Amino acid sequence: MAQKRTSAVIVAAGSGSRAGGDLPKQYQVIGGRPVIWWTARALLDHPEISHVQAGIGDGPRAPFAPPPPGPRGPPPGPGGGTRQDSCRIGIEACAPLGPDYVLIHDAARPFLAAELISEIIAALAAHQGVVPGLAVADTMKFAPGGVIARTVDRTDLWVAQTPQGFHFDAIRAAHGRALAEDLHQFTDDAAVAEYAGLDVAIIPGRLTNRKLTTAEDISVADRHLLGHGLADRPDIRVGSGIDFHQFDKGDAVILCGVAIPHTQKLKGHSDADAALHALTDAILGAIGEGDIGTHFPPSDPQWKGVASSVFLARAMDLLAARDGIIANVDVTILAEAPKIAPHIPAMKAVLGPLLHLTADRIAIKATTTEKMGAIGRGQGIAALATATVRLP
Repeated sequence: MAQKRTSAVIVAAGSGSRAGGDLPKQYQVIGGRPVIWWTARALLDHPEISHVQAGIGDGPRAPFAPPPPGPRGPPPGPGGGTRQDSCRIGIEACAPLGPDYVLIHDAARPFLAAELISEIIAALAAHQGVVPGLAVADTMKFAPGGVIARTVDRTDLWVAQTPQGFHFDAIRAAHGRALAEDLHQFTDDAAVAEYAGLDVAIIPGRLTNRKLTTAEDISVADRHLLGHGLADRPDIRVGSGIDFHQFDKGDAVILCGVAIPHTQKLKGHSDADAALHALTDAILGAIGEGDIGTHFPPSDPQWKGVASSVFLARAMDLLAARDGIIANVDVTILAEAPKIAPHIPAMKAVLGPLLHLTADRIAIKATTTEKMGAIGRGQGIAALATATVRLP
């Protein structure tokens, strides 16, 4: 029998506000990556899944960076106003590929085991829908208004998880029916399937397949992943970088990817971001990969005017190829003008997704040279950087 084609939909359009922070929970960083990155990787790495489609909201999209292999992880599409809408939109986005099955998974469940995915797909051979869940083990109370009215029989009660798997055509039709009948109260796809009369089975899920909801959940997940990541990478290295650029006619300088208004700009073949150039050299130096000029010679016209984030991304790719991670970076900018300090939070916001680091692992400082030397005379800006990396 030929293997069934299985698509996966990642539901990621929610606000995720209960976790606090400046970003929705699915974009917050755990273990050096956004939550959704880990979720996408679990699905993309599974050999029985042929296509992964994420549905995200109108908020920040930059943190969504699914891991390879790219062909199975197309650019994310729009989500909907409710979870039900997002699921339906994601399912419709998969339709042109003609999948037999579809798995629908919460972006905020990053600890998805490959074995659970396999068990759900296998169970779809006998059922139109399959939901993983945990049997309720605690005594259940019905307490309207916070006052216990009665004890609820927990026999046969389950707490539903995701991914929830379905025969593609069946769940697509079920969502279409709910939309046509203007029904929007369903909180998961199993409820849509039940309404449509589909045969939905429940199988044992995993305690580890928990949904991240609160700030504490995010913190615990971060410590868990960092602990494993650091333990697996005992080779600690430090690299340093330094860069200088003269001023030229212009109206802004670019430092750490942020355009800072000024009476001049920095002169260079690329965007002359001295801070990112120094940081790129620091990472390359830590892994013995030469310097920025080796990989991006200024004599090559293709790099003229390019954003220096391209150079940093290349250094990060080389680090990733060795299964390395950044532990922290420290950047110092030397300039008499413009004022750097007011722009440091914006700089950290740019660097975080590029380096897969939280803000507390990124240091950016600025100082003057007390009017001494070329920088003191206002002829240019310099930047120094160090990067600590960990390798297996």
